[in-house]
Amino acid sequence: MQAKTDLSHYRKGGYKPGRGFFCMVLWTICSRIFIESGWFPFSKIKRFILICFGAKIEKHVVIKPFVKIKFPWKLRIGSYVWIGEHCWIDNLDTVSIQSHSCLSQRVYLCCGNHNFNSATFDLITQPIEIKQGVWVAASACVMPGTILEEHVVVTAGSIISGHTIPYGIYKGNPAALVKTRSLK
Repeated sequence: MQAKTDLSHYRKGGYKPGRGFFCMVLWTICSRIFIESGWFPFSKIKRFILICFGAKIEKHVVIKPFVKIKFPWKLRIGSYVWIGEHCWIDNLDTVSIQSHSCLSQRVYLCCGNHNFNSATFDLITQPIEIKQGVWVAASACVMPGTILEEHVVVTAGSIISGHTIPYGIYKGNPAALVKTRSLK
């Protein structure tokens, strides 16, 4: 008989969020009010709050309303980055977004997954690295361990994982290289 999934023995695989209970509660409250809501559309306020919670954010970053960030202390953002409405940065591990990159509406950055070959469904986390000049189009998903090289485009609705080539345009599920980008 084959083994079956048994979530009663689920293990986080040594994963820790990186902050204590009080900080997590305070972040949840501040995030719901200032980052995830539409009440404060001002990027400078959002940037300030994220930095207060440990994010490393450079200048001229645009953060639209309704963005969700799991752990700001695991977030690195360069200059002139745009993060669109309803983006979810589910950063159980480090997310690095270099300068001049754009995450369009409803982009999902996912740093966590589960070992589906384990009966205990163990948690696996990996970082995501988005290099300079990348555009992740609307409703695309970037999976754990992905490295988007310089000036990559991930088209709308695509699901991408792994390592890309600079200036590549990726499309589909799973996303595949369809052509290269020529910037003028």
